[in-house]
Amino acid sequence: MPREFTYAGAGVDRRLRVRAKGALRFLRRTYGFSRYGGVLQLPYGVIFPFRDGVYLDFVIEGVGTKVLVAQLADKYDTIGVDGVAMAVNDVIRSGARPLAVVDNIHAQVSDPGLVREWMKGIVRGAVEAECVVSGGEIGDVAELIKGLVEGKGFDMVFATIGEVSADRIIYGRNLKPGDVVVGLRSSGIHSNGVTLARRVLFNCWGGRYDPFDVPEPLERELVYEVLEPTRIYVKPFLRVADDVRVKAAVHITGDAYLKFDRLMLFSKGVGFEFDNFKPQPIFEVIQKAASELGGKITDEEMFKTFNMGWGFAMVVDKQDVDRVVDVLEKSGVHAETIGLVTGTGGIRILYKGRKIVLKR
Repeated sequence: MPREFTYAGAGVDRRLRVRAKGALRFLRRTYGFSRYGGVLQLPYGVIFPFRDGVYLDFVIEGVGTKVLVAQLADKYDTIGVDGVAMAVNDVIRSGARPLAVVDNIHAQVSDPGLVREWMKGIVRGAVEAECVVSGGEIGDVAELIKGLVEGKGFDMVFATIGEVSADRIIYGRNLKPGDVVVGLRSSGIHSNGVTLARRVLFNCWGGRYDPFDVPEPLERELVYEVLEPTRIYVKPFLRVADDVRVKAAVHITGDAYLKFDRLMLFSKGVGFEFDNFKPQPIFEVIQKAASELGGKITDEEMFKTFNMGWGFAMVVDKQDVDRVVDVLEKSGVHAETIGLVTGTGGIRILYKGRKIVLKR
């Protein structure tokens, strides 16, 4: 039997993460300190009121081990885009408009040239998201951060705050069978599943290829393909939310299509079936690399780990689909219907003539 490469085997165990998230119940003790009313629990976090019918959504996100790919390529001017994208794309799920972003970078050494390159990406991402970079911090912690390249080790974390009026909140509730899932095209691997991808792709981590190989069907060096920045969906998504009622929004990041199970908790008795995938070539290369190493990454593992071509999704009424797709296309983001809400429960993927049932 060929060895199965999995996210857990690469060091990211979903089961442990689910158990660890049980500790979040302790946070409820703090909710009573909200000064302007009760917090609202949404599928992917809470928002809290801030005067005159306005709520704030405050999130924090990281870039993960994609920073190692930046070091492998010795290219640092796009990784800040990923950091901004991961945070602002989370904020808009509630319908909130990002107001400001701040960064926290732990560095092996605060080299001025390296810092300049980081800032280029951060500014580029913030301009695309139309939000202020209101602050940040860089700490030299050489004892904690080693990295792949001596003197260039770093880690990035970003926080974003957004605002949404009470009448514009996307609750992620009351989904019904027949509602449609519209997918927004990703730019590639984004910043998720990189730990697994690195292990099978790059020879410095035991993978198949040299970083600057161009395996078919790619058209550029592998390391630059993986380093392609995460797409920012703020402007196109908010244009849709201005025009139609968005019932739920999902940033397809860690756990990929398993993330839709959070919506199932808020709309009892429903499930999801997806049947439209056009993964970019990088995903084919990941599975091919595993095979050439004498193992495999199953299709199920791919859909539990990677975005497989769609980086963001929204659930809307069937009658609104054409309008949603039209607005997104005019905003420069390719979008298609990728699935439906069902009345049978569970998450099912129809792919290459097979039905895959996703389970944690």
